[in-house]
Amino acid sequence: MLEVAEKMSKLPGTSGGKLLQFLSPVLEGRDQISEVAKITDVSNLYKFRDESLHAFTNLHRVNDIRGINHFLRTVNRKLHRGGSFVGCVETLEQRKNRLFKKFPKVVNAGYYGLDFVFKRIFPKFRLTEKIYFSLTNGRNRALSKSEVLGRLVYCGFEIRKVEEINNMLYFKAEKIGKPSKDPKPSTGILLRINRIGHCGKPIVVYKFRTMHPYAQYIQQYVFEQNHLQEGGKFANDFRITKWGRWMRKFWIDEIPMIYNILRGDLKLVGVRPLSEHYLSLYTAEHKSLRVQGKPGLIPPFYADMPKNLDEIMESESRYIRAYVQDPWSTDLSYGVKAFQNIFLNKARSH
Repeated sequence: MLEVAEKMSKLPGTSGGKLLQFLSPVLEGRDQISEVAKITDVSNLYKFRDESLHAFTNLHRVNDIRGINHFLRTVNRKLHRGGSFVGCVETLEQRKNRLFKKFPKVVNAGYYGLDFVFKRIFPKFRLTEKIYFSLTNGRNRALSKSEVLGRLVYCGFEIRKVEEINNMLYFKAEKIGKPSKDPKPSTGILLRINRIGHCGKPIVVYKFRTMHPYAQYIQQYVFEQNHLQEGGKFANDFRITKWGRWMRKFWIDEIPMIYNILRGDLKLVGVRPLSEHYLSLYTAEHKSLRVQGKPGLIPPFYADMPKNLDEIMESESRYIRAYVQDPWSTDLSYGVKAFQNIFLNKARSH
């Protein structure tokens, strides 16, 4: 512990027993090469040989790093496989708490609104992104917990521990492989989502964004932390934005999927097109059954209203077997039941 404290004492603003306790397991290895720094410039990492570090700890918040993915990819390259990376971020909620203490209550709402537009929205679009970075050089960026954890996974890490300390979110991540070769995910309002379609064929589904950027990369993490709630959704899913919950409640996010229907990827009634991870939660028998039919916009879920994953599989199985026997009348019957539950019984997406 003394070695850890000595390393941290050389860095400004890093005192505190709780933080020391969080960092010490990573920093106390006697025969392992670890580095503690407080940096935002990726060039500071170039002095280390590739795969030379057992652990790297950066005590400067991610919010001030301009090229976040480039920085994380470089950290990945400098760590050997299984190496640890520890960092911190001020999340949107923590940022709001800080800003609302800055001015009198009368001023706070307007100030926070302007801050949200400039620091959160401007970096997400190509035209405004250039204005934002030219004025700020990427400092003090508003970031969600979901986005930062998602970027870590995207860049080849696995999340090991997350803890809030002194109004800052600290994370421990382990290098498990090389960064993803996927193109940089879109941060815009319209999403192109990879899903499994008819006969197991990959399809791209279009939706309006309801989750923070990079949310898809921590689906496994959220499932392991929270599992499924009633209705088969992830419990306490922090990846969903506040306006996203409202959009889901009234199915506004699914309006672009009409294009998928016109293109022939989906039909109006049918099982949901799922991600590979969500599909992996199903039994092998049910997975082979559900890909026999074309996915749909309105799932049998809203006709039967199942409560858990087992009931969802049972509901989908009944629908698919009935559809194979009589496609037209089955879709009509399920569509009418779903319409009644949605508009008369106020069933809602969540």
